[in-house]
Amino acid sequence: MAHIDEIFGLNVFNDPVMRQRLPRETYKALHRTIDEGRRLDPQVASVVANAMKDWALEHGATHFTHWFQPLNSFTAEKHDSFLSPSDGGKAICEFSGKELVRGETDASSFPSGGLRSTFEARGYTAWDPTSYAFIKDGILCIPTAYCSWGGEALDKKTPLLRSMEALNRQALRILKLFGRTDVIRVVPTVGPEQEYFLVDKTLYEKRSDLIFTGRTLFGARPPKGQELDDHFFGTIKPRVQAFMSELNDELWKLGIPVRTEHNETAPAQHELAPVYEGVSIACDHNQLTMDMMKKVARRHDLVCLLAEKPFANVNGSGKHNNWSMSTNTGYNLLEPGDSPHESAQFLLFLTAVIKAVDEYPDLLMASIASAGNDCRLGGCEAPPTVMSMFLGNELTEILSALETGTSYNGHDREEMTIGVHMLPKFPRDTTDRNRTSPFAFTGNKFEFRSLGSGCSISDANVVLNTIVAESLRQFADELEQAEDFHSALHDLIVRTIREHKRVIFNGNNYSPEWQAEASLRGLFSAPSTVDALPAYLARKNVDLFTRHRVLSESELRSRTEIGLDAYAKVINIEASTMLMMTRRQILPAVIAFSGKVAGAVTGIRSADSSLDVSGPLSLLAELTGRINDLKSAADGLDNARNGLDTGLCVADRARYMHDTVLPAMEKLRGTADRLEVITDREMWPFPTYDDLLFDI
Repeated sequence: MAHIDEIFGLNVFNDPVMRQRLPRETYKALHRTIDEGRRLDPQVASVVANAMKDWALEHGATHFTHWFQPLNSFTAEKHDSFLSPSDGGKAICEFSGKELVRGETDASSFPSGGLRSTFEARGYTAWDPTSYAFIKDGILCIPTAYCSWGGEALDKKTPLLRSMEALNRQALRILKLFGRTDVIRVVPTVGPEQEYFLVDKTLYEKRSDLIFTGRTLFGARPPKGQELDDHFFGTIKPRVQAFMSELNDELWKLGIPVRTEHNETAPAQHELAPVYEGVSIACDHNQLTMDMMKKVARRHDLVCLLAEKPFANVNGSGKHNNWSMSTNTGYNLLEPGDSPHESAQFLLFLTAVIKAVDEYPDLLMASIASAGNDCRLGGCEAPPTVMSMFLGNELTEILSALETGTSYNGHDREEMTIGVHMLPKFPRDTTDRNRTSPFAFTGNKFEFRSLGSGCSISDANVVLNTIVAESLRQFADELEQAEDFHSALHDLIVRTIREHKRVIFNGNNYSPEWQAEASLRGLFSAPSTVDALPAYLARKNVDLFTRHRVLSESELRSRTEIGLDAYAKVINIEASTMLMMTRRQILPAVIAFSGKVAGAVTGIRSADSSLDVSGPLSLLAELTGRINDLKSAADGLDNARNGLDTGLCVADRARYMHDTVLPAMEKLRGTADRLEVITDREMWPFPTYDDLLFDI
């Protein structure tokens, strides 16, 4: 059996491969592009393309593709072979620098949010040399950006790269003030923890809601859920472990540094977590991870569910976005060190993030908004829709001391003793882990916990990079003009703490008291996607993105329209699926069961007219009443869905689906779920939660 280090990166055109296969000067020139952001020389591209082609052919690839991430949060690829006809009916394999650097594909069927008309079909892909090419399913995949004929970004990658440049520019200004002239690049880093559910493929195929929407639209609460906390970190079942083992191998071959795997809190729920990487590569790797999870699961007769709330009444699935900033010299700018109160540089970067979160909470909520995430946020360990920040007691005390001008006496990190003398002692961490906070400092990074399981991490990190860049820009503008840097630095940190401390909260974010307190503090809350997405078009936010050249106003408008349109369409698909399941499956099943009960009553009376049949008659009456309620609720949902005025703008369509169709869906579900618990299990038309959550 091969060792991890032998297979890691096996299918990646990574740095060791490039060093081996590229001429020395070509390799250096390419690295200047990757490390310093310099423009790529076309001659360098031609040499790289030829080496990449030879390597891919040796690994069995026959085609190449420009692999990109359109605005639907999935990935896209169009395959072209290396084949080129030659004289005499022969063929040769070719791959030019031009084919590597730029591709063209039809953009008419991808969402654009009004950036281009349907008849304007041309779209371009451009090689992203900062992300390694890789082989997947026998295809050489070249990570690329994707833009329209007019140059507007039609993808998730382009604004992410722009935001990274914005953060780099402003962070370098700050570091120069601290004398850090050795730093030439600052890169945001991310480690996205990925939660997911696994269900049996045979059961999945019997549920139309899972097939069409990715989540269950019906399902009564099972007798046992996650109440006993017996699944979290529990022994992994053999079938699941086999899936995880193969998944690890496939991801390691793609150079994805997955490290952690375990059972999550809900039954049938699990988690995978990688080591931190630069945010652009981490985004690519997370998209690949989701794709590979689905493929590998199928090989084990399982289905991987990435919906944010596939099952009611148990934990949903998130994607915890662990974000920080690192220099090219290997230094983490959010590392407090042993004495964080003495580190002015750390405190300045920390307060930059605090300021950013307090000033742009609406953008953070917009970046994670989706119909699926609406179902998840606000309970079962998912953070609420009020944006706040957890720092932990020590950092909060340090900031308080700075604000009030008092001394921070500090204390040695308290030593933890476990009560068993042969076990080691270890220092207590400076912060706990607040599982209810949407944005928590966890030692040397911030964990943005609001992202949904199935989303691209790009949107959230575009916002994070840009809003922190804005804080750093304002800080640099002020400090560069200061006559006394150290005095100005102190005053700036203190003033920032005083002005933005309202966003810091270290307690229970679920408590009713906090909801009231957050309202008094004036903290932002977006209870739904419909409330969150318009934030992209607020004047201050348009000015922010355009100032840093991350997104234009038209690009922001397109993303808002795409998000709202997707929301309305998802709700419509779910409503249509509910109606289909109700009318084709649930109603026939419960009517048949009520007929069976009625037949039993008739049979009992025929056998002995003196027998008491009040129990069966009561059940029959309840069934009849609930069947009528079900029919009425289905008709109500149908009327609500059909009542949508298709002439409404996209924002009003989304609002109608939220305010009118969703409540009708919830009413239908409640009625159906009550019928499930009184209907013969053998006659219920599809697998129940009992089956789906506990069958593997």
